[in-house]
Amino acid sequence: MRNLLVELRYNGSRYHGYQIQKNAITITEVVQDAIEKLLHTREPIVGCSRTDSKVHANSYFFNMKTKFKIPTHKFVNIMNNALPSDICVLSCREVPLDFHSRYDCKGKEYIYKIYNATVKDPFQADLALLHKTHIDEKLLNDTAQVLVGTHDFTSFCSLGFKPGTPMTKTIEYINIYREGDFVYIKIKADGFLYNMVRIIVGTLLYINDGKIKPESLIDIMNKKDRTFAGKTAEPQGLYLNLIEY
Repeated sequence: MRNLLVELRYNGSRYHGYQIQKNAITITEVVQDAIEKLLHTREPIVGCSRTDSKVHANSYFFNMKTKFKIPTHKFVNIMNNALPSDICVLSCREVPLDFHSRYDCKGKEYIYKIYNATVKDPFQADLALLHKTHIDEKLLNDTAQVLVGTHDFTSFCSLGFKPGTPMTKTIEYINIYREGDFVYIKIKADGFLYNMVRIIVGTLLYINDGKIKPESLIDIMNKKDRTFAGKTAEPQGLYLNLIEY
C-alpha cells in the first residue's frame, strides 16, 4: 500500500466547492472521475481543506492510499490529460502511510483578490470581487493588524457552526497591498473558521467605505458576535494559496 500526496490547482468558478455533494458538481467528484479512468477503480481521496462554491485554489493537497505502483511523474501527466482545463495536478509524491493531508496541516494562507475600479472587467468577473469605491489599502493594512495573534474569532465565523467548534485561531500575518487596479488581502493562520476570511474581508471593506470605524475592529472581535461584523464577501475573490506541512 502507498500513500500519495497530490497537489492541485483549480479555478472553482463552475464548481460547488471541493466536497462531494449529491446534486452538484464538485472538485472531488471530477478528480475521482479522472483517477477512476487512470486506475479503473474509484479510490477515496482525503482533502486538506474545504473550499466553498466558486472559491479557487492556487495550491490544494489531497492524499490517496492505493495499491497501484504507477510512478508519481506518470500519475501527474496522465491525470492532467484526464482532467478538464480548469483543474490541474501540480505534483505527486509518496508520503508515510499515517500522513493525513488535513490533520497534518500546520498552516494555511489565503489570498482575497479585489478588482478596484469603477467599471467592471468581464474577464475578472469570476476571478475577483469588483469593488467600485476606492480602497485605501494602507488604512486597511494598518487597521487589520489588531487581528494578528491568537484570538477568539467567533465574530468572523458564519452563524450555524457546530457546537464545540474551537473558535480560537492564530493569525500569523495579514498583508494588504495594491498592484494597479487590484488589491490583495493575504492572510496566514494555523486554521480558519467557516467563512472567516470572507467575513474579515467584508468587514474591512465596510471600514474602507465608512460604514464601520477603523478603531471598532478590535471591539467587533472582542464581542464574539457575528452580527457586529460586516457582510460575508463574495466567494469568487478567494484563493487558497499555500498549505504548510
